[in-house]
Amino acid sequence: MPNRTELANAIRALSMDAVQKANSGHPGMPMGMADIAESLWRHHLKHDPSDPRWADRDRFVLSNGHGSMLLYALLHLTGYDLPMSELAAFRQLHSKTPGHPEYGITAGVETTTGPLGQGLANAVGMALGEALLAGEFNRPGHPIVDHHTWVFLGDGCLMEGISHEACSLAGTLKLGKLIAFYDDNGISIDGEVTGWFTDDTPKRFEAYGWQVIPAVDGHDGEAIDRAIMAARADTGRPTLICCRTVIGKGAPTKQGTADTHGAALGDKEVAATRAALGWTSAPFEIPADVQAAWDARARGAVASAAWRARFQAYAGAHPELAAEFTRRMGGGLPAGFDAAATAAIEAAQGKPDAFATRKASQNTLNALAPALPELIGGSADLMGSVFTDWAGSRVVLPDGNGMLRGNIVNFGVREFAMAAITNGLALHGGFIPETGTFLTFSDYSRNALRMAALMRLRNVFVFTHDSIGLGEDGPTHQSVEQVSSLRLIPNLDVWRPCDGPETAVAWKSALTRTAGPTLFALSRQGLAPQPRTPAQLGEIARGGYVLAEAEGGRPAVVLIATGSEVPLAMAARTLLQAEGVAARVVSMPCTSVFDAQDAAWRTAVLPRNIPRVAIEAGVTDFWRKYVGAVDDGRGAVLGLDRFGESAPAGVLFKHFGFTAEAIAGLVRSVIAAA
Repeated sequence: MPNRTELANAIRALSMDAVQKANSGHPGMPMGMADIAESLWRHHLKHDPSDPRWADRDRFVLSNGHGSMLLYALLHLTGYDLPMSELAAFRQLHSKTPGHPEYGITAGVETTTGPLGQGLANAVGMALGEALLAGEFNRPGHPIVDHHTWVFLGDGCLMEGISHEACSLAGTLKLGKLIAFYDDNGISIDGEVTGWFTDDTPKRFEAYGWQVIPAVDGHDGEAIDRAIMAARADTGRPTLICCRTVIGKGAPTKQGTADTHGAALGDKEVAATRAALGWTSAPFEIPADVQAAWDARARGAVASAAWRARFQAYAGAHPELAAEFTRRMGGGLPAGFDAAATAAIEAAQGKPDAFATRKASQNTLNALAPALPELIGGSADLMGSVFTDWAGSRVVLPDGNGMLRGNIVNFGVREFAMAAITNGLALHGGFIPETGTFLTFSDYSRNALRMAALMRLRNVFVFTHDSIGLGEDGPTHQSVEQVSSLRLIPNLDVWRPCDGPETAVAWKSALTRTAGPTLFALSRQGLAPQPRTPAQLGEIARGGYVLAEAEGGRPAVVLIATGSEVPLAMAARTLLQAEGVAARVVSMPCTSVFDAQDAAWRTAVLPRNIPRVAIEAGVTDFWRKYVGAVDDGRGAVLGLDRFGESAPAGVLFKHFGFTAEAIAGLVRSVIAAA
């Protein structure tokens, strides 16, 4: 039987060989954390390589995702569907071993990591998901939700500000099944971190309310085991295990230096490392006894089978709860959801009052949320402005038994962490997150929005106060470039509705969509509802549709507008009609959905060879793909290519030329040029 160091050396060998073959990658972290990984994955982690998605598995997150070969080596050695040929194809096109772990590509990878600190925040979300599901579904004698979330992280993760946001909240929520391992090797890309990172990390985490286990020898398996047992014993606090390690351990001349961080060791150093470790196997070969000692399939099958037996007993005692848990974890929506959503849309069309679309959003939540228990809302200390709660919702708090219960998370002023934590909730399963803040603060959370899109998560990001229409708070809070720039993120649907019905359709789209996240850009100011036929009400779901046809035949111009500018386009249409200019108004609440329609629909909505004018209170460049190049006079954009000012919304719209009269004047010039 190989000893523990020999088993850890298998990780070191696979990591240095894969990076060397690719001539690209990060061998230092996998070689330094190999002993920690051996302890966790062979002695403590609850998982089943043959069933990577079973509901009560432990979650493992590699927040320092640049060391991806550590995870790939673990997955291969323990028996996941990751053959050695994939390790040999590390960082190559279409392999299952990309440069950073990617969710949905490799079995056993729980989240995409690489942007440092976000994996840690994802892990907080996963631990929160476990705690909430346990509080909701567990019953005496039936602990069907009972697993840990483990996360590896390094100095870089802790330097990133998101680590403060996420870990502070984790401590406040007392997420006792969250256990993090800090790879304290003192090295980052630029060298020894003492020149730029001198925080007292243990005291920092103690201040958050974490249990901290300091000064653990990260190369002593028994010491690591003891730390893990102590972490598991404290169920009232998350735990940080501080492991002192040597980066690139085993490399005779490079270990402990930045040379091992982000580059191949080189053939000479690889050979010397083999000799130093006593590793005689050829690259990408594992001795049979080492492979057998790592294989976790039998143990994993026992663990998952035991859980299924427990769940069967649970189903016998609580059949309705068992059915609901199965539905939730499977991602399906409740029976009758489509009918309820359709009713909410029709009810919104029937409301004659002007509503801010942020309020229309809450009205839709009030209609849908009671029958959608997987919905979990929250805000970044702006609930009274963004309206992401609903009638009957409850703030997440511990009950008398210390179990977390509720469906609204008060994230505090932590926009970045909020987005990344909710990504973790979505990844965990059993929840559809929806959270809100002001649109201008999307810049704080943008990289987490991008990661949600990259992973194609069902996560709803509600952003309000979407333009100069927020008024007096001024240019620091008035979004100008955000909507257009967010539309550029692949897989992210951005909806900017003009009234209650479009907002309700956006919610239905977001909640039924399983191919990626959805973002709402909602108004602060009230917007009058637009008249529609039943057919038009159905056409909203296509992202862009004819809201008002030109009277008297073929349109002379097509006005394209979104959000609060749709009423202006409708008013301009009336002015133009009085002058004998036939104008069609197209409302385009979601450009990505519209662009995905078939060519026949797009052409029917935006006919060729007819001048077009786009109207949106934001930067103009995005709309050029619909109206033509900036030097083509046959199309124009009324937008805002500068920052706003502090004044009431009505004053600002007039000041910046967002009036029906200005639109009509622009139309005249476009028609003249055509």
